Amino acid sequence: MTLIEHIRELRDRLFKASLAVAAGLVLGWIMSRWAFEQLEVPYCELMTKEHLLINDRCQFLQMGAADGLMLRMKLALWLALIVAAPVWLYQLWAFIAPGLHRHERKWAYTFTAIAAPLFGLGVTLGFIMASNGLEVLMDLGVLGATMLEVTKYVSFMTGMMLLFGVSFEFPLLLLMLNFAGVVSGKKMLGWWRVAVFISFAFAAVTTPDPGPFGMTVFALCLSLLYFIAVGVALLNDKRKGRGKEIYAGLDDDETSSIDDYQPEPVEAGARVEPIAPLERRYDDMT
Repeated sequence: MTLIEHIRELRDRLFKASLAVAAGLVLGWIMSRWAFEQLEVPYCELMTKEHLLINDRCQFLQMGAADGLMLRMKLALWLALIVAAPVWLYQLWAFIAPGLHRHERKWAYTFTAIAAPLFGLGVTLGFIMASNGLEVLMDLGVLGATMLEVTKYVSFMTGMMLLFGVSFEFPLLLLMLNFAGVVSGKKMLGWWRVAVFISFAFAAVTTPDPGPFGMTVFALCLSLLYFIAVGVALLNDKRKGRGKEIYAGLDDDETSSIDDYQPEPVEAGARVEPIAPLERRYDDMT
């Protein structure tokens, strides 16, 4: 295919993916109220505990007249991307797959199948951490537990869920580098101290709960995923025979031994018939 044909194919696949997202917006709009009710559960539990309910309902602050509508459209868009994920992921895959070898396609299917559960696990843990850290964050403030502005509260919850979900994909990225031959499992194992330190430092910065329990759980999950990735990388290196190359045990300054070298005799090649002459009896070489 020419460059223009590739661009046209990309345009067509983006159009189909956009149609799927647009259709998913309808379902996302219907489910947006349910999604908001799930997100407000930690806030309502805190308001109930602090006896801040108004008419037996937990209330949010709304600064603008259209904030509620914009928030519902934002939730509908997120749900539409999730619902239409099989379609737009397929369009993306159909555009990339012709440029991959068969074994590369096989591993791409495997990584995609692993990435979705890991992301879902991270999102779930992020929701739990954000829920547990909400009360602590408000108690540490000067106002204590009070009513929150609705858009900022939803941004806080969804941001934490997205952050935890993406962080759970990092070990999978290391595995992709290992399968591509960029980094070996032995080298990854040598980085374990740095990986554990970074896991705890990242958990300490991102976890909203200042207590040690939530931070430790998140850091241990990241460290466990890292060691699982290292184990899979070592098995992959063993399967491919990495580390046993013919020159692996030789120094760079060591000379090669040619005492036992016995080259095979080179036989004369067969006569090559000349190609058909062109004008004035010249061939294409002259």
